[in-house]
Amino acid sequence: MSTTTAELLKGAAELFPDEVVTSAHVRHLDLPFGAGRFALITLDNGFDHTKPTTFGPGSLANLNAALDQVEKEAADGEIVGVGLTGKPFIFAVGADLKGVELLKKHEDALAIGKGGHEVFKRLSGLAVPTFAYYNGAAMGGGVEVGLHCSYRTVSKALPAFSLPEVFLGLVPGWGGCALLPNLIGADKAVSVIIENSLNQNKQLKGQQVFDLGIADAIFEGADFLEQSLIWTAQVLKGDVTVERPEVDRGEAWDQAVAKGRFIADDKVHGAAPAAYRALDIIAAAKSGDLQAGFDAEDQALADLIMGGELRAGIYSFNLVQKRAKRPAGAPDKNLARPVTKVGVVGAGLMASQLALLFLRRLEVPVVLTDIDQERIDKGVGYVHGEIDKLLGKGRINQDKANRLKALVTGVLDKAEGFADADFIIEAVFEEIGVKQQVFAEVEAVAPAHAILATNTSSLSVTEMASKLQHPERVVGFHFFNPVAILPLLEIVRGEKTDDAALATAFGVAKKLKKTAVLTKDAPAFVVNRILTRFMGEIQNVIDEGTPVEVAEKAIEPLGLPMSPLVLLELVGPAIGLHVSETLNRAFPDRFKVSPNLKAVVEAGKRGFYVYDSGKPELDPEVAALLKQGDSVLTETQVRDRVLDAVAEEIGIMLDEGVVAEAQDIDLCLITGAGWPFHLGGITPYLDREGVSERVTGKKFLAPGVASVPA
Repeated sequence: MSTTTAELLKGAAELFPDEVVTSAHVRHLDLPFGAGRFALITLDNGFDHTKPTTFGPGSLANLNAALDQVEKEAADGEIVGVGLTGKPFIFAVGADLKGVELLKKHEDALAIGKGGHEVFKRLSGLAVPTFAYYNGAAMGGGVEVGLHCSYRTVSKALPAFSLPEVFLGLVPGWGGCALLPNLIGADKAVSVIIENSLNQNKQLKGQQVFDLGIADAIFEGADFLEQSLIWTAQVLKGDVTVERPEVDRGEAWDQAVAKGRFIADDKVHGAAPAAYRALDIIAAAKSGDLQAGFDAEDQALADLIMGGELRAGIYSFNLVQKRAKRPAGAPDKNLARPVTKVGVVGAGLMASQLALLFLRRLEVPVVLTDIDQERIDKGVGYVHGEIDKLLGKGRINQDKANRLKALVTGVLDKAEGFADADFIIEAVFEEIGVKQQVFAEVEAVAPAHAILATNTSSLSVTEMASKLQHPERVVGFHFFNPVAILPLLEIVRGEKTDDAALATAFGVAKKLKKTAVLTKDAPAFVVNRILTRFMGEIQNVIDEGTPVEVAEKAIEPLGLPMSPLVLLELVGPAIGLHVSETLNRAFPDRFKVSPNLKAVVEAGKRGFYVYDSGKPELDPEVAALLKQGDSVLTETQVRDRVLDAVAEEIGIMLDEGVVAEAQDIDLCLITGAGWPFHLGGITPYLDREGVSERVTGKKFLAPGVASVPA
C-alpha cells in the first residue's frame, strides 16, 4: 500500500475514534490430501452476530497487516494459499457507516475509497491463490473483498448477500462495479447492483449467490468451513477445475447497462445520482481495465460521500434501524400488560388482515365479530386461506397450519367472543358515531384490564372514547395497507389514554414486528395528514386549470415510488375524499375538498387513469367530469407550491407536538408511505432544496443530521 494512502487512512482513523475495529486473525493449518500449509484469515470484531463485522479505517489497517504477513509467507514458499472467512453467522457487512457520516472533506472520503481498494487488491496480487469463504451475511465491502479473491465458496445457510450501496446513495466502491460484471456478466451484475438495491435492498440467499456464478461452490452451513477447505485442497491439487462461462462483452453488455438506466429512471426518475454513477462505471468496465474501474469507483465514492443523497440515505438507515427500535415518547415497557387473546371487531378485508397478523405474530386465540354470520365466515375463511398459502409455499409446516387455524374463530355475540380478551381492536366503517357505538358495546362485555384499540386513519381517538366509563384504556393503533407489507404503526395517545394502555400497545407492536411511532391525537395523525396536504395541493392546481399530466410530472424529481394520482388510485378516491373532508373540517384554511375529486367518487370511478395501452392514460370519462379554471402553472411552479404546502404543514405539526421530532415524520413517511429512502423521507429534501427556510425561516434538521457536517 502506498505511503500516501497509508497516511490518509491513518488520518481517517483519527477522524473516527469510536470505530468498532475488526481484527484479521491469521492462523495456519495443513490442508487435507497433503495439499500443503494454508493461511486462514478470520474477520472478527469481537462481538457476537448481533453486531456485524464492518470495515472502518482501523479495520482496513488490520487486514492490511495480516496481508503483509501472508504476502511474505507466500513469497517465501511457506504457504500454498490464503483463505478469508468471518465469525459465526457473519462474513462482513461493508464499510462502517458511522465513520462515513463523520467525513467533512473530499480528500478524506477519497482516502476511504483508495484505502479499501489498495488493501483488497492485495488479495489478487499474492503469489498464491486466494479463497473467500462466505460463511454468513455479506454486504457491500464484505461482498467486494471476496470478489478480489481467486475463488469463492458460499454457505447454503447464508441469509443475506447484497451490494446495497445504491440503495443508500453510494456505489459499490471497493471493486464491486468493476469486478462483478467482469465475473458474471453485465446483465447479472446490473441486477445485483442496481435492480436489487432499488427494490428495497433485496437480499440474495446462498443458493442464489451460487446460481449467479458469484461463488464457485456451495456447501451446507453445518460443516461449511470444513467442506470449503476440502474443496480448496482439491482445487490446489488440480483435482477440481473451476470453469466459469465466458463473459459477453458485445452488445449484451450495452443492453444490460441500458436496462439498468431504465430501472433507475423508473425508480428514482433521475432524482438520485448513485445508480447512474454505478452504471457509468459498469459501462466502462466492458474494456476489462480493472484499475481504471477502481479509480472511477474512488472518485464516485468521494463525490457521493460529500453529497446530500448519501447523508440522507444514512439518516434513513439510522431511522429504520435505530430510532424505530426505541420509539420516542414510549412509556416504560414494564407497564405493559400480557396479551393472551385478541378480539377483532369487523370481519372485512382490513379486519381480516389484522386478524391474520395478530395470529401469525402472537400465536394466541383471535376472535372476529361482525353484524352477520356470512361476514364472519368470510373473514375467518380469508385467514384460513392465507395460512394455506403459507403452507403451500413451505413457509410453515402442516402442524403449524393446523394450530394457527384452530386459534382463529368468529362469533356474532361480542359477550361470548370478548369476555376474556386482553386486546380488542376495531376495524369498522370510518364514522365517529359507528365507532363510538362499537366501543360502548365492547366496553360492556370486555374485562376491566382489556385495551381497546382503534384502527382509525383520521378520526379523533379522544372523541371516540369520550362516552366510555374508562376512556383511559383506548388507544389509536393505525395500520397501513397492505398490512403485511408496510411496517408503520401509528400509535395514538388520546387525552385520557394512560401509560399502561400505551405501554401495552407498544409491546404488541413490537411483537407484531411493526415500526411504532407515537403521535398526538391530531386530525389524520402523521402520514395521512401530510399526504392529504400533498395530494390536496396537486388537486388544487388541477382544479385551477393546470393539465393533469403537468401536475403529475412536476413531482417526478422527488423520485417517489408512484405518481400522486396513481397513489390516489391505490388508496381509493373515496378514502382520499373522506380524509380530505375530515381535515377540511379541522383546518378549512389549508385543506380544501376538491369538487373534481368529489365528482370522480360520485361517478364511482376507481381512479383517474385507464391502462388500455399498458401505461396510465387519463380516463376519457374522468376527463369529461373535470371542471377546471384557467390558471395554468408550469412544472416548476406546481412543484414549488406543493413542497411549500408540505413544508408548512410539517412546521405546524412540529409546533403542535404531533410527534416528538422531525425524525419521526420521516420515519413515518419511509415506513408507512414508501417515501424514498434516498431522500431521507421528506425533511432532509426540503432542507437541501431550501424549501424549509423559505417557508418556515429555518431548517427542520440540525447541520450534520442528514447533511455533511459543517
